Amino acid sequence: MANKNEKLTFIAKNIAKFRKQKKLSQTQLAIKLNISREHIAKIETGLRHPSLPLVIDIAETLNIEAKDLFDFK
Repeated sequence: MANKNEKLTFIAKNIAKFRKQKKLSQTQLAIKLNISREHIAKIETGLRHPSLPLVIDIAETLNIEAKDLFDFK
C-alpha cells in the first residue's frame, strides 16, 4: 500500500499524464484554470499539492472523472 507521499506523487503524475493526453501545455491548462503555469509545474513535479477544489477543476477541465487522478497504479 502506497504511503501519503507516494499517493501525492501518483496524483501529480496523473495530472501531467492526462494533460499530455489532451495535448495541452502547462500554459494552456493554467489559462483554463486561471492559475499560473508555474503553479501547474509545481503541482506536476510534486513541489505543491493541489487543493481538493483545484483537483476537481483540473478533472473537469481535462474532461475526466476526478477519481481518475487518484488511480494509484
